[in-house]
Amino acid sequence: MEKKMKARAVIFTGNSISHEDAKKILRAKYQPPVRRFQLEKFVQQGYTVMGIIDGIFFDRAAVGHREILSALNAGVKVVGGASMGALRASELDTHGMIGVGKVYEWYRDGVLESDDEVAVTTNPDTFEPISVPLVNIRETLKAALTTGLVSEKEHDSLLDLAINTYYPDRSYLGLTKEGAKKGLIPEEKRKILLDFCINSEVDVKRQDAVIVLETVKKLIEEA
Repeated sequence: MEKKMKARAVIFTGNSISHEDAKKILRAKYQPPVRRFQLEKFVQQGYTVMGIIDGIFFDRAAVGHREILSALNAGVKVVGGASMGALRASELDTHGMIGVGKVYEWYRDGVLESDDEVAVTTNPDTFEPISVPLVNIRETLKAALTTGLVSEKEHDSLLDLAINTYYPDRSYLGLTKEGAKKGLIPEEKRKILLDFCINSEVDVKRQDAVIVLETVKKLIEEA
């Protein structure tokens, strides 16, 4: 009887979750955020499952639809979520790409449309995010509203301010500082809100990255 090939997985991440933390959830080959023309190599090397979490944005180096379709056609299972993976999965789920997590659902349902919702600037050596993704700001401000820390008006005006800030410049420090300066929140609320945003941040990208890893794990076990 022919011995069944063990499923092998490759994961592209680094911004939404560190390789170190990801390895605690799933043993796989870890790569930096995906860029254009990388997938084919891993298909040829015999990887049967790909997890796309993070990727290069905006410029021509972003991973293309055609190369994901090519991997799918070769029988590779491709799971996407959290960031670039969520974006591509929302566009290619009808072709068989597996989308998971909140961010994917938001893109799929048209709640989010712009790529810059998940974009961050990163440390080139560690891939760690230096700016805060808008999806996290959205959820964290929503939590501040739920706990009564900000009013609905304050929530809406702070969110507008974040949306209109260029993605590499988004930070909780900048948001609360500029918010107080513009009179969107009273000065005495600035530090309390900043502390809340930093210590109680709703890191939706990380949560979704974990779901990608768990989904890939399940696919490997089922193979």
